[in-house]
Amino acid sequence: QVSLVESGGGLVQAGASLRLSCAASGRTFSNYVMGWFRQAPGKEREFVARISGSGYTTDYADSVKGRFTISRDNAKNTVYLQMNSLKPEDTAVYYCAASQSWTTGGNMYRYWGQGTQVTVSS
Repeated sequence: QVSLVESGGGLVQAGASLRLSCAASGRTFSNYVMGWFRQAPGKEREFVARISGSGYTTDYADSVKGRFTISRDNAKNTVYLQMNSLKPEDTAVYYCAASQSWTTGGNMYRYWGQGTQVTVSS
């Protein structure tokens, strides 16, 4: 069982930065691939980024590549999403999730956080 709690969302202007955090419970955090997903109003949930259990491998959606960075600290059971050069189209609820598979498919992520709102004004 893994419990996930996101934090760090907020309202910022275009071009600003935010860092999201996701704190996980449990002693097997490093066994899980961690992903960030987002869902904008009226749109389907979409993959944003993922990171392997060791933290050595990462992957990003094309829409955020070069602007967002995913990282993790297994000693702190925490995964981060550093978001730079934010755009209004990045506005969404951001969710972290845990999977035992290296996948971008949300249905393969077993555990989810409650989400944190990110709003980017133009």
